[in-house]
Amino acid sequence: MLPIVLDIANRRIAVVGRGYAALQRYEYVRDAGVEQISLYVIDQDGWACNAEAAIYERLPVKADLEGAAVVLIAGLVVEEATRIAASARAAGALVNVEDVPHLCDFHVPAIVRRGDLLLTVSTGGKAPGLAQKLKVHLQTQFGSEWTARIRTVADARARWREEGRAKAEITRLTNELVDREGWLKAREPA
Repeated sequence: MLPIVLDIANRRIAVVGRGYAALQRYEYVRDAGVEQISLYVIDQDGWACNAEAAIYERLPVKADLEGAAVVLIAGLVVEEATRIAASARAAGALVNVEDVPHLCDFHVPAIVRRGDLLLTVSTGGKAPGLAQKLKVHLQTQFGSEWTARIRTVADARARWREEGRAKAEITRLTNELVDREGWLKAREPA
């Protein structure tokens, strides 16, 4: 696996599926800040009417997927998912089909977001329950205070760069700041 973080600015993401599984995938892309979402859902129990997306109450055809950078498929039977995944790939998109690893170009990790801090856990799709358990552990170790901490480090880094400091020195100064503040000391269990 090649772990990457994809810049989704000016990229269209398509979510295709049924029911709660499609809702989860929609929330995944929405929470990532994706602004161009095409939502192809059936049997969605009304949740999609509140989505900030282009909504189609049907499954897509190949032409619908042209221009999508990523297509997430969830809650479909394997035959439907296989057909849509092939169409998405033919359109040049990366594909993820929930719980069908052999149809995936990538796996969706367990995620903890704290502002611009993004922590992920992946087992390559082999042990999603373990990834979720590790996510819960990370949530207890990295609370909401990390949003402000990221801003503090980013501001300091910008200042150091303006001062003309070398990359190695900025790294050293960052480490010193984190150590001085004690941000990575282990928390006591609740």
